Amino acid sequence: MTSQFSGQNRPGVPPRLPTPPTGWPIGSYATYEEAQRAVDFLADGDFTVQDVTIVGVDLMLVERVTGRLSWGRVLGTGAASGAWFGLFVGVLLSLFNSSPGASAGPILVGLTIGVVFGLVFAAVGYGSTRGKRDFQSASQLVAGRYDVLCQPRSAEQGRDLLAKLAMRP
Repeated sequence: MTSQFSGQNRPGVPPRLPTPPTGWPIGSYATYEEAQRAVDFLADGDFTVQDVTIVGVDLMLVERVTGRLSWGRVLGTGAASGAWFGLFVGVLLSLFNSSPGASAGPILVGLTIGVVFGLVFAAVGYGSTRGKRDFQSASQLVAGRYDVLCQPRSAEQGRDLLAKLAMRP
């Protein structure tokens, strides 16, 4: 019997604990899209893709600024998210309301309380930054290059197939 913490990995199943990748390099690409295209080409050629791993090398955290934050934008976003949550809670409460004709009451109460709480939490969160982060951004983990590794038993066949892909226009 093996436990989930045993060091043995089953073929075709990703390891449960972080482990370095194994295999021989059969291709190196500048973008993830190119590496994905290479693996897709291998799959189309009836290659055993379970032996393949795409490895991002030289990792970078890229934060792209998407806009400026202001009190108006922060409070508007907080009110909108609070309204959605309050509406959801109000609808749930109205489903369990046994009084006939009073189904709009819980919805309006939930919506109102949701907006108030959304405004308060947004204001407290933004106010606590004291102007040190007046912008919105989205973060991505990006690699400098993407290597395609393959288990030694299939590496030569994989290199040959990827050489054919490189010759295509």
